[in-house]
Amino acid sequence: ILTIAAIFILFPIAMIIFGTLKTRGEFMTVPYTLPIPPNCGNIKRVLTMPIFWYMMRNSILVMIVTTVGVVVVASLSAFVFSRIEFRMKNMLFNFFTLGLMFPVTVAILPIYLIIRQLNLINSLTGVILVQTAFQLSISIVILRNFFMSVPFELQDAASIDGCNNLGFFWCVLLPLARPSLATVAALTIVTSWNDLLVPLVLIDQEKLWTLPLGTMQFQGQYGMDLSLVSAFLLLSAIPAIIFYIFAERQLVSGLTAGALKG
Repeated sequence: ILTIAAIFILFPIAMIIFGTLKTRGEFMTVPYTLPIPPNCGNIKRVLTMPIFWYMMRNSILVMIVTTVGVVVVASLSAFVFSRIEFRMKNMLFNFFTLGLMFPVTVAILPIYLIIRQLNLINSLTGVILVQTAFQLSISIVILRNFFMSVPFELQDAASIDGCNNLGFFWCVLLPLARPSLATVAALTIVTSWNDLLVPLVLIDQEKLWTLPLGTMQFQGQYGMDLSLVSAFLLLSAIPAIIFYIFAERQLVSGLTAGALKG
């Protein structure tokens, strides 16, 4: 069963690679044969398009800023919810976990209205804010569970040595939480890089397109030249593939984060 599923998954990828290395005529007439000899003209053509590099820059910028924002805000919030006692703590934490129940597709209309009132339409800042907000819930849950697993005796010992809450968080807890922070960062990077809906709703200026949005627009513009579209898709996916190779362990661990009671 898994072999059949893998074939269904890998077949479109193989077709994209075949199309990339063939001319338009070859891909239309003999799409299922190996590209012998390979033709790199489509790749060169895409790499000479300034819009491709605009999209790559925008995607990388949004991904980096979103990831940094999620890691900083989620780690601070998770520390408060796991190590500090205050009134209504559980209620506020449950409020954050409600975000897991509402995907961005459900709230896209009020999101658009809010971003428009903030004058952030056609701005990467608006995309970053929305992506950060909707990634916080799962990130806080992951980090809170890890922070709660750290013995409280360690915090008491640090307090005796004159370390306040912020010092304990910065000097002790964060170094111990590197695997969980890497998991949060990896999940955020993948989600941000593949996000199509938010840029589609908030951005209509060509120079601000991210790669998923640009890929959709490119396919509509060059839909008759499937080999060129395949080259654009392949080049757009290469950064994500490289990242996944190095971050596979963190992504898999993130799928089971929060499965056990913290």
